[in-house]
Parts: sequence; C-alpha cells; structure tokens
Amino acid sequence: MRQHLRVLIAGGGTGGHVIPALAIARELRDAYEVEVRFVGTARGLETRLVPEAGFPLELIRVGQLKNVSVATKLRTVADLPLGVVRCVELMRSFRPDVVVGVGGYASGPAMMAAVLLRVPTLAFEPNAVPGLANKLVGRFVSAAAVNFEETRRYFRGARVTGIPVRQEFFEIADVVAKDGPGSARRLLVFGGSQGARVFNAVMPQIAKRLLEDVPELRILHQTGKGQAESTEEAYGASGADPTRWKVAAYLDDMPRRFADADLILCRSGASTVAELAAAGRPAVLVPFPGAADDHQMKNAEAFARVGAAELRVQGADDVMGSFLFSDLTGLLLDAGRLVEMGRRVRRLAHPDAVRVIGQMVAELTGR
Repeated sequence: MRQHLRVLIAGGGTGGHVIPALAIARELRDAYEVEVRFVGTARGLETRLVPEAGFPLELIRVGQLKNVSVATKLRTVADLPLGVVRCVELMRSFRPDVVVGVGGYASGPAMMAAVLLRVPTLAFEPNAVPGLANKLVGRFVSAAAVNFEETRRYFRGARVTGIPVRQEFFEIADVVAKDGPGSARRLLVFGGSQGARVFNAVMPQIAKRLLEDVPELRILHQTGKGQAESTEEAYGASGADPTRWKVAAYLDDMPRRFADADLILCRSGASTVAELAAAGRPAVLVPFPGAADDHQMKNAEAFARVGAAELRVQGADDVMGSFLFSDLTGLLLDAGRLVEMGRRVRRLAHPDAVRVIGQMVAELTGR
C-alpha cells in the first residue's frame, strides 16, 4: 500500500495564482511530506516558476472564456472536454489524495476531473469574487480556502484563511505619525511586475505639485518592463525636484520597500492587497479595469468598506491626475489618518494562512 500522500495543484496563469500555490506546495511538502505535482498551461507563469521551485509540472491545453473574442471562446469550449480527459489521465497515473484548484486556466478542467473521479478537492480563491473556474466548481468541491468573508457563499465548506504571504511582510513595523520638520514622508508607487500605464502617465504630471505641497516627500516609482526610461523623462520634464523622486523598472526586496513607505499607490490584485494587510500599509487602490470578472474592483471595495484603503476608479489621465493629487496630498498631510488606516488594514492580515490551508488539505486526505 502506498504510504506517502500525493496532492495535485491545478491552475495558475498570473503571479496572483502561482505564488500562493507554490507557498501551499512547500507547506505540504515540508510539514506533511506530501508529493506535490502541478497542472498548468503553456501560457502561464507556472511554466517558469514551478520548475524553478523544484516541482513537476504537467501541461494541458485550455484557453480563456472571459474578455476574449467569440472565436477564442469557441476554441476554448472545444478544448475543454479534451482538457478534462487529459486531467483524468493524469490523475489515474498520479493517483492524488487531494486536488487543489488555485484558479486560472487549468484549474477548471482539473477540478472537474477530480469531481468525476470522486477525488477530494479544495478550492483556493484569493479574490473577493471567484474567477470563472472556481465559480463553475464551487458547489461541488469538498472544501475551500478564501480570502474574504463575502466569498464563502460561492463554495461548499469554505473557510476564511487569507492568502499565503512572505513572513517578512508581517515583520514590518506599524506606520507611525510623522509631523513637523525633518519628518520625511515616503510614497511608493507600483503597478506589479507589468507596471500600470496610468501611474506612469499621471504621476509625472502631478509630481511637482505633490512635492511642493507635501514637505520633504520622497517618491519611489516602479514602472514595469520597458517603461522606466519614458517615465523618468516625464518626471524630469515636469520640473519636480530630481533629488526627491526615483524611477525603476523593477524593485527588489519588496518587504523593505513596503517598510520604508508611509503610503502606497497600487493596483488591487489579490496578492497585492494581502501584502498590504500583512505589512499594515495604507494605500490608494486603483483597480485594473480589464481584470477578469472585475475582481480587482471587488478586492478594493472590500478594503475601502472597512477604512483600510482608499479606492479610486481609473478614468481619463487628466481626470485621474486631479483626483490622485487630491487623494495623495490629503492622506500624506494627515498623519493620524495614515496611522488609523494602517491599523485597520493590519486587521485584515492572516499570518497563519499557509499553515491553515495545509491543515485543510491534510484533513481531506483522511489520514
């Protein structure tokens, strides 16, 4: 009889799916001696990150259904049964004790195959509103790990666990009030690894006024690949004091960048808002309007509802400039409000997320 446990983790696509999935995989491997295998697609970040982390990866062919052309949808519908069949084959070969779906392209077919084979399933949903894959299987899964209380209604056996976040974020000290001369404030601007065009266009427009109105403010701006040079030129042309702003395509050691910041301007992907909560950092959230199922808006609304962040809906650049200038100056000049927002956002953190999710998976094995 086979002694060790096996878990298949399905899904991926973006870092918001793949990075937490890898954290779950490491927890299962290290705490429970589980053999973990991944299922993904050739188009996702899993093709690079999963092998780098030392886990086997199987690929299936499945496409998008949301925010795509009719032709793409038809191809995806045609490929879906083949994807399910391929996952059935993989499961019969690997014989997993549990299948964990993390959302993304490959999650749906794998979870459907697991349900058909009566393999226990756990859905991991980092966003306030599930993506299509998790919506389709939500009522059939054995259990679910979610990040928001309001997300529980989409799944059987759901538990609010939070999202696995690097321990360094939890070790960041609280925001402190900064008033008077010599109390430099720091603003961190980033749009994820791909950057955010709206931030790169608008921040240089308002930088000069912002630096003039907020004494001793420093701005650190991550632009994303291929956008640093043009954004830096725009900052330079704005007349903003060049000693008080810095532009970079990428920033290393993000926990340290969060720790240095008094306020953060960013998107509202699941991993980003989880890191904000872990670090206790107030933010102005500008959801990416093209996000599938509008999940970034729902994430931002959940934070704004409890006073843990400010929500700003993206609009035309000239309008955004005016609104963001008002949002940022209002917060940066109100030390007490920044401290209170930091307290509120920290209450949304889940430092034990990966341990609890690991326990949920272990419980489903029945061993």
